[in-house]
Amino acid sequence: MAGTNHGARFYRQIKRHPALIPMIGFIGLGMGSAALYLLRLALRSPDVCWDRKNNPEPWNRLSPNDQYKFLAVSTDYKKLKKDRPDF
Repeated sequence: MAGTNHGARFYRQIKRHPALIPMIGFIGLGMGSAALYLLRLALRSPDVCWDRKNNPEPWNRLSPNDQYKFLAVSTDYKKLKKDRPDF
């Protein structure tokens, strides 16, 4: 066992226990979904500021009808009016 690599050992376990295949698939799907959601939060959220020199306050650039939430259940962003001053 010391000379085998992890891929061969993993393949043998899968061949011996085929019921693990759906579980591995769902775990991979969950990890991929979590990674994509974190990437979306890092790139699209107004709370994250990657460039402080050119855009120190990114939340001030949002217009009131920009949807930045992932899921808006009862809010229609197209009908919102601007209720804050320009800086």
